[in-house]
Amino acid sequence: MRTVGRISLVDAAIAELRQEIANGTWPVGSKIPSESQLATTLGVSRLSVREAVRVLVHAGLLTTRQGDGTYVTASDESQVALRRHLSRAAAMDIIDVRRGLDLVAARLAAGKRTDDDLDRMRQALSRRAAAGRAVDLDGFADADVDFHLAVAQAAHNPVLADLYRSMSDALRDSVRHDHCMERAVLGPDTSHDDLLAAIEAEDAATAVSVALSILDQQEQDL
Repeated sequence: MRTVGRISLVDAAIAELRQEIANGTWPVGSKIPSESQLATTLGVSRLSVREAVRVLVHAGLLTTRQGDGTYVTASDESQVALRRHLSRAAAMDIIDVRRGLDLVAARLAAGKRTDDDLDRMRQALSRRAAAGRAVDLDGFADADVDFHLAVAQAAHNPVLADLYRSMSDALRDSVRHDHCMERAVLGPDTSHDDLLAAIEAEDAATAVSVALSILDQQEQDL
């Protein structure tokens, strides 16, 4: 791996990392060097490396596991694009089902939530934010699903909670394949905090509106 120049450092780092993946230096399933090692090898800052890794995570070539490192998940972005295209139909089906579930969950949670319910939601959002800052897509998806499951549990309807739990794997996959983490890290996306605030305020109408807007955004991202 060669040291990159000083112009467009992030773009140069992205190109170099992409090349290492494409030429098989880091095969699919392998763990890439640490952020500090890459920064030293490429001659750029750790911040530039972090941004380059974030871009390649979003492209589907890498995945970050909290406390473990970053792994190669694909070597060809065209294959990633095809898989995403094929999974879009399934993701739309999930969103359609969630519109019904999330509407009921938000409305009931706003009227029935307890302090313990609110604590579970806050803890999930805290883990979600931390995973976003760490560019940990798996951790982010887990925390995001835990938050929505906590909302469903706050409805205190066992059937609703069981339905939500049965969909947890599909929900996790949908979060992994949209731009949810990117919005949370780079943009002013406060939708999940807004949902928590509405539930805490016992404002059912706002809670329902925010819950549906989250799904609208996910649909646009597909």
